[in-house]
Amino acid sequence: MEQRIYFDHAATTPVDKRVAEKMLPYITEIFGNADSPHAVGRTAMCAVDEARDTIATLINAQPSEVYFTSGGTEADNWAMIGGALAKRKEGRNEIVLSSIEHHAVLSSAQRLEKAGFTVRYLPVNEGGMVESSAIEEAVNEHTAIVCLMSANNETGVLQPIDKAEEIAHRKGALFFTDAVQYAPYMPIDVKKMKVDMLSFSAHKFYGPKGVGVLYIKSGVKVEKLVGGGEQERGMRGGTLNVPAIVGMAKAYEIACAERAETNEKLRFLCTKFLEELAPIEGITRNGVGDNVLPSVVNLRLDGVENTAFLFNMDLNGVCLSAGSACASASIKPSHVLTAMGLTEKQSKESVRFSFGKNNTEEEILLGARLTAQFIKKLR
Repeated sequence: MEQRIYFDHAATTPVDKRVAEKMLPYITEIFGNADSPHAVGRTAMCAVDEARDTIATLINAQPSEVYFTSGGTEADNWAMIGGALAKRKEGRNEIVLSSIEHHAVLSSAQRLEKAGFTVRYLPVNEGGMVESSAIEEAVNEHTAIVCLMSANNETGVLQPIDKAEEIAHRKGALFFTDAVQYAPYMPIDVKKMKVDMLSFSAHKFYGPKGVGVLYIKSGVKVEKLVGGGEQERGMRGGTLNVPAIVGMAKAYEIACAERAETNEKLRFLCTKFLEELAPIEGITRNGVGDNVLPSVVNLRLDGVENTAFLFNMDLNGVCLSAGSACASASIKPSHVLTAMGLTEKQSKESVRFSFGKNNTEEEILLGARLTAQFIKKLR
């Protein structure tokens, strides 16, 4: 395959070679079902237990609070639906979430609404952040669960989860945060964050696809989502994906160890990219300020339709997107950008660059030159 420049790390990342090497024996040699009682199965379960211990330590949780899932989408569904159904037994039948959540959370809220829950959506300001006053106004004694993502997947804007947690708990509700985009770049300490539930996914930090984690605080009641066997302490049916679980633990271990170095490089690349584009008129960054992930730059290119821009960039070997990969088949404008006050036209003139640890300054400069070239061409 021809050499390509990849600027879509918010969608997924390549598997780190160190992670692949760690996984390989569990694909070819240690292949047992982790729930089988014999020696081959027990060896696989030992690997799962070690991975669970590793992740628990890194997020300051107990191993019994870490549940493996098929990814962020399942974890989000489980937290939202399982948490809400459990709280309904206490007479709470309202859900509060931001209007910029990932589609996995939004679709879960829609399912709950059909099941009789009232759903309240929090607005965001023009910078893409939920304001504390909106949370305070929306949460009440009937609220079952408050959900606010830690960092937005389209703009990279960090959200005030500390305020959301405090308000939710003061009103007797559960607090859940989707930390899928947050986990690769920001430290997670579930005790300091005081979250009841938190999700993240391996393929965002150079781990394998198809595996994620849902942290559930000890004592928090959550209904089972996936039926079947008695895996995951009877809470989630399905044969454990041992190679992916092992890979996830290794990938997260590396991400935590190298976080400072990676973030410094990404900030440099983002700054360099924006400096190269600064002379061009009609470029606006969506989601600005100090509270933004170091990897994401969402730009509005006035007068340039994003589908045409992405097509031209792809033809010239540059991979990027207009926003969430989960909604790439949709022709609708971004729900995140419209929530921030952009018009449908402005939303369709916006693209997301998300850089990774393997990108180089040379790639950034070429990407900026091509961006400038196609802005001029398409205008």
